[in-house]
Amino acid sequence: MAYNKVQNSTNRTFERTLPYDKYTDPKVLEKEMDLVFSKSWQLVGHVSQVEKPGDFFTVDVAGEPIIVNRGKDEVIRAFYNVCPHRATKLERTEAGNKKILQCGYHGWTFKLDGQLNKAPNFRGEEDAACVKDACLRSVSIGIMESLIFVNLDDNAKPLSESFGDFFEKLSKFPFLSELRRTHQRTRVVKANWKAYIDNYLECDHCHVAHPSFVAALDMNDYQIITCDNYSIQGTIVKPDKKYGTVNLDEAEMQGGSFYWLWPNLMVTIYPGPGNMATIQMVPIDHETSLAVYTYYFRDENLTQEEKDLVTFAEQVRQEDIELVELEQIGFRSRAFNKGRYSSSEKAILQFHEMVLEALNE
Repeated sequence: MAYNKVQNSTNRTFERTLPYDKYTDPKVLEKEMDLVFSKSWQLVGHVSQVEKPGDFFTVDVAGEPIIVNRGKDEVIRAFYNVCPHRATKLERTEAGNKKILQCGYHGWTFKLDGQLNKAPNFRGEEDAACVKDACLRSVSIGIMESLIFVNLDDNAKPLSESFGDFFEKLSKFPFLSELRRTHQRTRVVKANWKAYIDNYLECDHCHVAHPSFVAALDMNDYQIITCDNYSIQGTIVKPDKKYGTVNLDEAEMQGGSFYWLWPNLMVTIYPGPGNMATIQMVPIDHETSLAVYTYYFRDENLTQEEKDLVTFAEQVRQEDIELVELEQIGFRSRAFNKGRYSSSEKAILQFHEMVLEALNE
């Protein structure tokens, strides 16, 4: 597996990791919500969720209600899911199809492009003039490789310029254009969101914690490379290996590729039939996170091979969750206030440097 390495732009190095209070202090999370999550590109969906004009879905991003829809002009847009009249949450359902968006408070309606359609309680010329510019507030949106991202920062760099050559690398998987968002699962994790990211960014623990993973993949060829606002790790499969009904020698995907994108998104492509999964770690509080696992296959009716692949991936994730929840207990201990970096943990170092830079520390 060959990668073009992009050097990390920062020159700072550390003998010790982030202080453990960065994982346990609620004030740190407050800063992160403002300076990290509100200023970064966040994955919210896939174009397969808004295939027809009028299709929409709703999400929360950094505590903000967001609605994404496809307009009559076929353009996919994102708006704050908030009525400009009295700040009421506009759409209450998770997904659907509507020709018009209506607020359930005073009946204001909006076109799919966010423009005001009618404000029933504003009548006459003076009232009409008062609300003529009342439209839904738009949110920056970017779509690459069928993945939909939003950014709450109005001055954010475009998505296409934010992660180096990541999307170029992703486009080289020929099956990605055929995939759909098939299902999503969530899991509450009793650990700070950064603990899970740390765990994902190294594989020193794999031989100890992931026997099935190590049995299937060639760990002698395992590489971890830091790039521009993301990192990549992966390897090839071992000969004559399989998990479940998946014969890895004959698999459509012959290796495993695992990406991390700043700050909280992981994209995994496992050996096997054409597949992709995303993992997002969403803070619930300073010591609790919501893990959002989203799967992408060609069809919602999974084959047995695809089901076995999901089972394999979820076993690895369960093993990771047990580790980071034990780690969170130790973060609260007075025994130590920092950890130590090994030479193989350069992707964690990159992540920690980016956290400190975002927090202006």
